[in-house]
Amino acid sequence: GGARTQGMDRVFAEMEFLARSANRGDVLTLVAEAPHDRGALAAETGASQPTLGRILRDFEERDWVRATERGYTATATGRLVAAGVTELSESLAAELHLREISEWLPVDDLGFDLKRLGEATITTPTQTRPSAPISRVIELIETADRVRVFSHAFNEQTLAAVVEWVADGGQFEGVFSAAAIDAVAHETGLRGQLKQLYAAADATIRVIEDEIPLAVTVADDTVSLLLRDEQGRLQAAVDTDDSDVKTWATARHSDYWASARPLDETDLAGDT
Repeated sequence: GGARTQGMDRVFAEMEFLARSANRGDVLTLVAEAPHDRGALAAETGASQPTLGRILRDFEERDWVRATERGYTATATGRLVAAGVTELSESLAAELHLREISEWLPVDDLGFDLKRLGEATITTPTQTRPSAPISRVIELIETADRVRVFSHAFNEQTLAAVVEWVADGGQFEGVFSAAAIDAVAHETGLRGQLKQLYAAADATIRVIEDEIPLAVTVADDTVSLLLRDEQGRLQAAVDTDDSDVKTWATARHSDYWASARPLDETDLAGDT
């Protein structure tokens, strides 16, 4: 393992070289995108000319950049390193953004790169607003024209909001686990609201016998995930208008939709 350790030592030394100054990563990324002269690099990075001189000399020694008539440009290996720098900085930015809620992310069930949530809106409960995550999802529903949901739960606040929103012309397509529908049907007040939704022309509810491990709402182009802890307590709502996440959510909704059955009168019977 000696040669391997030595190899890794060299790799870490290069990582340290890049990380020691933010300007190094910025300069490399810029010249990988397009040739830049020193003036342009100074304007884009805010680095002084002496600093840029040192960075470019270090890069030329490593054969990451070369001077051309159009300015400094990255070599093939320089572009390789620049791509890695971009990838790592995006991953770290996303991780820092998600760190406070990472333990509740259902990573095994998410079919997209977590980096896609790097700029997501995170809403967590507070002492004064314990239901802030639900309120956030309702806010997204109320401003949308079409809402698709797949979920293991249909809570009271969301149900009431959806009934009202559908009455105002919203189009709702929800797939819920049988357990979620059963829980609603056993509460008299909620059962009445579910019946209203069942009767509405613009609302379609389907039921799946299997467990749905997620609570996802697609409101027009925004996807929101409700995150719960192991005890089922709501910990956060995460929403994003990232196109990859929307593609994943709509495909997953279609899959559940295809394997579900329509809600029927017997589902609404409750205990009575």
